[in-house]
Amino acid sequence: MEQPKGVDWTVVILTCQYKDSVQVFQRELEVRQKREQIPAGTLLLAVEDPEKRVGSGGATLNALLVAAEHLSARAGFTVVTSDVLHSAWILILHMGRDFPFDDCGRAFTCLPVENPQAPVEALVCNLDSLLDIMTYRVSGVVFFSVETAECLLATHVSPPLDACTYLGLDSGARPVQLSLFFDILLCMAENVTREDFLVGRPPELGQGDADVAGYLQSARAQLWRELRDQPLTMAYVSSGSYSYMTSSASDFLHSLTLPRALGAQIVHSQVEEQQLLAAGSSVVSCLLEGHVQLGPGSVLQHCHLRGPVHIGAGCLVSGLDEAQSEALHAWELHDLVLQGHHIRLHGSPGRAFTLVGRLDSWERHGAGTYLNMPWREFFKRTGVRALDLWDPDTPPAECCLPSARLFPVLHPSRALGPQELLWMLDPQEDGGEALRAWRASWRLSWEQLQPCLDRAATLASRRDLFFRQALHKARHVLEARHDLSLRPLIRAAVREGCPGPLLATLDQVAAGAGDPGVAARALACVADVLGCMAEGRGGLRSGPAANPEWMRPFSYLECGDLAAGVEALAQERDKWLSRPALLVRAARHYEGAGQILIRQAVMSAQHFVSTEPVELPGPGQWVVAECPARVDFSGGWSDTPPLAYELGGAVLGLAVRVDGRRPIGARARRILEPELWLAVGPQQDEMTVKIVCRSLADLRDYCQPHAPGALLKAAFICAGIVDVHSELQLRKQLLRTFGGGFELHTWSELPHGSGLGTSSILAGTALAALQRAAGRVVGTEALIHAVLHLEQVLTTGGGWQDQVGGLMPGIKVGRSRAQLPLKVEVEEVTVPEGFVQKLNDHLLLVYTGKTRLARNLLQDVLRSWYARLPAVVENAHSLVQQTEECAEAFRQGSLPLLGQCLTAYWEQKKLMAPGCEPLAVRRMMDVLAPHVHGQSLAGAGGGGFLYLLTKEPQQKEALEAVLAKTEGLGNYSIHLVEVDTQGLSLKLLGTEASTCCPFP
Repeated sequence: MEQPKGVDWTVVILTCQYKDSVQVFQRELEVRQKREQIPAGTLLLAVEDPEKRVGSGGATLNALLVAAEHLSARAGFTVVTSDVLHSAWILILHMGRDFPFDDCGRAFTCLPVENPQAPVEALVCNLDSLLDIMTYRVSGVVFFSVETAECLLATHVSPPLDACTYLGLDSGARPVQLSLFFDILLCMAENVTREDFLVGRPPELGQGDADVAGYLQSARAQLWRELRDQPLTMAYVSSGSYSYMTSSASDFLHSLTLPRALGAQIVHSQVEEQQLLAAGSSVVSCLLEGHVQLGPGSVLQHCHLRGPVHIGAGCLVSGLDEAQSEALHAWELHDLVLQGHHIRLHGSPGRAFTLVGRLDSWERHGAGTYLNMPWREFFKRTGVRALDLWDPDTPPAECCLPSARLFPVLHPSRALGPQELLWMLDPQEDGGEALRAWRASWRLSWEQLQPCLDRAATLASRRDLFFRQALHKARHVLEARHDLSLRPLIRAAVREGCPGPLLATLDQVAAGAGDPGVAARALACVADVLGCMAEGRGGLRSGPAANPEWMRPFSYLECGDLAAGVEALAQERDKWLSRPALLVRAARHYEGAGQILIRQAVMSAQHFVSTEPVELPGPGQWVVAECPARVDFSGGWSDTPPLAYELGGAVLGLAVRVDGRRPIGARARRILEPELWLAVGPQQDEMTVKIVCRSLADLRDYCQPHAPGALLKAAFICAGIVDVHSELQLRKQLLRTFGGGFELHTWSELPHGSGLGTSSILAGTALAALQRAAGRVVGTEALIHAVLHLEQVLTTGGGWQDQVGGLMPGIKVGRSRAQLPLKVEVEEVTVPEGFVQKLNDHLLLVYTGKTRLARNLLQDVLRSWYARLPAVVENAHSLVQQTEECAEAFRQGSLPLLGQCLTAYWEQKKLMAPGCEPLAVRRMMDVLAPHVHGQSLAGAGGGGFLYLLTKEPQQKEALEAVLAKTEGLGNYSIHLVEVDTQGLSLKLLGTEASTCCPFP
């Protein structure tokens, strides 16, 4: 379902308790803006509360003041003005009080949620969820109109409310604590009298002296004067729910797990032995190596553990790394919360660990427990005394878990680890050594620990672990050939400034791959990293990739030395990282390197090329090969390497005559001169390109597709007539084997870029004619594979559907399996009697007048496939599936069903290659739509021929009249088309004497 239009926030403010956290959380907001979670133009502010206990109301007023100040300055004012609120959308998010289960507070508590549609891969925390909710679903928990916001802002200059803001604090005002709900909103409620409001005490205040109560009453009186007349309404969302994150570990674990789940939730984590994770458990941003067992209802977050580790039911374990894994080997944890913390003591960084019970209460009243047992029992079991935890003069009511000095932060002689606390679970007869070590440590209570937490180091550690597990994921996805896109991960690595480790991992995967498909995809991912580093600058991704500086690594790849090639590529890459233009060019060359590996994979089709010797035609005797064109009805793109051998392809195609003619052909003959005479173009035409090759040097450009006669030169090489790498001269090669040379002439009556498979079919006719002229015959299926080989030698790439469509007669389905060597199998589709003629009467070709740019489209499709974009992967599978449905429609002889297939096929083509539908073609298709069952551009689209299945028979003249009335269509033409039931034809003609070169 389409996401509703969201709110473009003018300002997003995050309030926090600690001054040291402001810059940390400011960076986190900016990271989310880079991820496109927050609009680029939104002003981001992290704001420290003026006082630790200013309350949610005071924090709101202070945040509103800071936002108004920044907006006023941005608008050019020198003083704060409420006018800026009229055009602003301001989102204020409160971090809230300290949270026992996450050092960065409730806002940055990570959720067991993964968003596969996110453009940038990242952990999802409460802040991200709130940003999404506030932007796309509701205005907020509390929404202030402009008028109310103006009235609230006005109170910042009125004592004692000015003390809620940093301005009042800087002016020496005495702090006042206000609640958003029980002070600010309550004074607007209808059934509240002034007297009741002034004497009330919000729960946030607690019990204090009379002087504090009087000061608060003065503040409330000011709120009443300013806000009483503002209307207050409430919206009730009947289907909604609200979950407050309390200090209960049980509630927290319940919120992060699915008790009735069939398996464990594994989010942004790499787990070697997933079967050891119990149903109803949750693992978020972890790297678990070896035997790590997790019980039901337990949560692992931000941990890198190496087994054996056994964590039973009802546990929260977070913030541990490999160094602490060994401490866990001897223990089986149940109903415990074990956390590792980054701290800073007097400026020095360090680590501390806390251990509490799942059932322990963090409240200051009621029966106290520790490790799920009463304090008295804990003291008895461990030997710990109350004086170890609290000062002698501490009131009994204050002797509680938050104030107990339980947690070692420094030991005089050793590094600290979880073992400093785990011994309390089962005190051993060790002579009291563990207890003495614990007592010898400098210990802090949970309350004392909070100001020492290093939140910058915590978030940096989480980011580092996230990318460490992500590198494992990238390696696994590539090596296991999973259809999972790595592009969101690539964007994350680049935008957060750590592409280096990802590039190194991709290099390792490519160099060590035993499968050219895996290596090619890894190189394509490197290209994506480089392209992403260019940040949309530096030019188009598609472009040439033959810079001499890259030829050394390319030569290694061509020779099959993958490891040396990848290493040389990386060395060259390091020279091209300084600016966007170089990054884009380097990305093109990595895609070029991938094309080399694709060529090598497709070359495996040679396994299925074979010839049989036949009588050698005499000199001067022409061998003529002619072919129909082809029309693809379903499955195109699935035949394109690497899809053809990674996904497996299936294409339904028709061999067709255009205006009654077979438009593609070649002829070859032996000549007495030890030379190669090449001609490209119509048989009797002054525009025919004529080339004479008298030496091997004349053939060297066979792999440059745009060089004159390159296809014909490649045909001589692939047919085995010439060895271009031989030390033997060309004339000697020809004389030794054939007693002379050859003349080869190819032609096509179709316009360039027709989309009807011309170049591949032309290659097939050239090979067939040459082989026969050389005294060999090649079967049609072998010829299909020979064309695949030739197009790789020519470096044009391309799939197999064109030669299948034109060389094989009639209606057929070509298929290739997801494996190498690449083999194409063809099945004839049997149709009802008389249906071919019916089809001929309803099938038309319209030349759009637009030249197709298939090569650019091909590069884009391959890039999207290697990125495994979900829409492209799904579409590729649909192409293969619909081919079978289209074949069934032919078997039924149903024109309406075939029309539906064509319409769906065109939508699939557009999804596969965005930009393949020019505006003029769209206009033409719209005009023709009422008259056809279905229509599609041939081949890759972008121009060339449009083919139609008309509702009425013999509609050429009628549709010409329709198009003639439409403006802006350009130089179009309509052509008759009929199914060809012959396919490739090969015949020998009489001898024509040739005593001298007919070419200039």
